[in-house]
Amino acid sequence: MSTLLNDWRDRPTHRRVWALAGPMILSNISVPLVALVDSAVIGHLPHAHQLGAAAVGASLYTFLAWAMGFLRMGTTGFAAQAAGRSDGAALRQILLQGLLLSVLLALVLGLFALPFSQLALGLMQPSADLKQLTLDFFHTRLFGLPAALASYALVGWFLGTQNARAPLAILLTTNLVNIALNLWFVIGLEWGVVGSARASVLAEWTGALLGLALTQQALRAYPGKVAWAVLALWQSWRPLLAVNRDIFIRSLALQSVFFLITVQGARLGDATVAANALLLNGLLLTAHALDGLAHAVEALCGHAIGAHDRAALRRSLTVAAGWSLLASVAFAVVFMFAGHLFIQMQTDIPAVRETAFIYLPYLAALPLVAVWSYLLDGLFIGATRAREMRNAMVLSVVLVAPMAWFAQGLGNHGLWLTFMVFMLLRGATLGILARRLNRSNSWFSSTGH
Repeated sequence: MSTLLNDWRDRPTHRRVWALAGPMILSNISVPLVALVDSAVIGHLPHAHQLGAAAVGASLYTFLAWAMGFLRMGTTGFAAQAAGRSDGAALRQILLQGLLLSVLLALVLGLFALPFSQLALGLMQPSADLKQLTLDFFHTRLFGLPAALASYALVGWFLGTQNARAPLAILLTTNLVNIALNLWFVIGLEWGVVGSARASVLAEWTGALLGLALTQQALRAYPGKVAWAVLALWQSWRPLLAVNRDIFIRSLALQSVFFLITVQGARLGDATVAANALLLNGLLLTAHALDGLAHAVEALCGHAIGAHDRAALRRSLTVAAGWSLLASVAFAVVFMFAGHLFIQMQTDIPAVRETAFIYLPYLAALPLVAVWSYLLDGLFIGATRAREMRNAMVLSVVLVAPMAWFAQGLGNHGLWLTFMVFMLLRGATLGILARRLNRSNSWFSSTGH
């Protein structure tokens, strides 16, 4: 306990954590703010199926895009360790590999997306109006997928170099452009739900191009040249691909849970799927804010592991954990006492509002339950311990599956209870694995890919 208190009192570590976490929280919060603006704009159109279409279409797109989240997470860990070694050549290699993978995966997903959307909507059994609008929204969003994936790789790489300003610039630019174009296209030009999708596409390309421009300045701090001959060798890709494979499986399992919430919600009616989307916006707001601290853990812990600095690793994790807990309590209090205002801001459709109000207590409890999984994700990403992350996520899904089956009779309450248990299991499984690695003194051994 005295060691933890001493770590918590280390002011330089607080400054280092907040130097990274502050800009990342600001930029991360802009992501769910876009979802809130989308909901607020479309939620004040006359019909529930319009808000439902944007919610379901965004869920389909998110399932594909966020399943590629390894492009950010895998890149961060390797870039952080290369920066810890002051290896400029490795940093250039990691950047190029991330961008090349982004382009290739966007092409593959583009081919997969159309049959995927038909299959997904077949499972959801939505109303005819909801189905057609959802397809229009989703197909339009696909034009932004290459840019979105490239931005993942760019943000991850910048974070690994402990440069939080560039991700802030990328994400803020993307999301401010999205908000402005949403208001113009949906309200000004009256393009409706498809206008919202067009706004997102243009915003994603703006952010990706800005990120590419910013890499030139960042690379000057790490002298080196691209080893083109090494880049052409399969061996140079194996560590990144192995980590990305494991993070992909982990991300796919996570996104499947969110996707199934949308599927089950859609079966319960247009008002329910729309209400769940508004509540999930609250979870996204919490997750992205707490992820700002998790991103600091990724960069600082990855750097400490690269430099073999055990004390720095422990201090960074302790300080970030303390602030994460405080932030999660603050979010829980806000949603408990101001959750109704949060819903009212997003829509004026009575049926959607009334449905969302019923399930607000789940939103208030989620920050306290979910905070540990976000924090520990940061530790494992910084350590490039992707295999352990994969195993923890798959185990969590397997353990919660029987509850999901038996809770179907409870309707939307069963859905939210199952999700709460899933988030609890995520933190618990990661915590057990972290404790085991710590006891075996394995954080500084050759990282398991």
